[in-house]
Amino acid sequence: MGSRGKLEKFLIPESIFGVGSLAEVGDAARRAGGSRALVVSDPGVLAAGWVDQAVPHLRAAGLSYRIWSDLTPNPKDREVEAGFLHYLDSGCDVLVAIGGGSPIDAAKAIAVLSGNGGSILDYEGIDTVGKPIPPMVMVPSTGGSGADVSQFCVITDTRRRLKCTIAGRALVPDISVTDPRLLTTMSPELSAHTALDALSHGIEAYVSKAASFLSDVHALAAIRGVLEHLLPTMDDPADLRAREGIARASLQAGIAFTNALLGATHAIAHQIGGYLEVPHGLLNAILLPHVMRFNAATHPERFVGVAGAMGVETARLTPQECAEAAIATVQALREKVGIPAGLAKVGVRREHLGRFAENALNDAYITTNPRTVSKEDVEQICLAAL
Repeated sequence: MGSRGKLEKFLIPESIFGVGSLAEVGDAARRAGGSRALVVSDPGVLAAGWVDQAVPHLRAAGLSYRIWSDLTPNPKDREVEAGFLHYLDSGCDVLVAIGGGSPIDAAKAIAVLSGNGGSILDYEGIDTVGKPIPPMVMVPSTGGSGADVSQFCVITDTRRRLKCTIAGRALVPDISVTDPRLLTTMSPELSAHTALDALSHGIEAYVSKAASFLSDVHALAAIRGVLEHLLPTMDDPADLRAREGIARASLQAGIAFTNALLGATHAIAHQIGGYLEVPHGLLNAILLPHVMRFNAATHPERFVGVAGAMGVETARLTPQECAEAAIATVQALREKVGIPAGLAKVGVRREHLGRFAENALNDAYITTNPRTVSKEDVEQICLAAL
């Protein structure tokens, strides 16, 4: 009997994609088994009118609903607790999130509590959710988080001032509904932050220790998509073709990273974001080139594919030259969309770095970074990015 080779697994929800697909949200919630939906959103998405557009489709499918939107960016443990109590009080049996990563992660956390009880921080780690949770339908309104298809949920621990990652197949939503129209109401700043988040998902998933032939296809497509479509969305926010390209890239990046996981960029960004309340995509954009350079020092071969997806002619370049070209491409794109050059611009100081480095080593995503990372390595990456 021969020995077993490497085994691959691939988790994704049912995914509905296309302009106008918001009309499918009611049927999706009904097919997922729901009859009374808690619609989780945030004030910005409510103001943009997307929840108002969605709820008639819930009614048309025969669902009743309640809306809960008492959320801030980087969802907090106490906000999740409030949302959970609202879910119980409303007698809901399905969660419908309409928004970016914050509403989607909050909806996942509420689902975890409704099926398992306790505090959401009890479930930090991998495969800690042991009991069934209610069905979840996710409608992303930003082009970057990938939370609508991922098996991850990130919640801020307000006492420790850091982000906790909860992971496991239980958190994969039942249905994802991506309507690119929802991206047209993002501010230019949010468009840039979220698209660069998607780019970091694609790159980190592709170079991850857990990458596979299935995740690689989506990771490279996501990289190509962001490079092609981000600048047109900045020039013309109403350009629906470009928004559709970014929405597709975000979806594919999410599919890639939920299976291949991520790396040190995200592990470090989680700690800074939890402590200083800085937008997640912005932190990834600042940190990404520095982590790429750190990883390329020992694993340059994985960056050949990354560079190729960015349009670099790789045939006559060494792997290290390909990595440097990919890093330069990321840096040039950051500059074009107005991302600050360093962490100091968003409030990070030298005295913070020890704390961030220590906590980053406990983040779930550090384990799949292609190069082993020490506390000193994290501090050096942050210093270079300062």
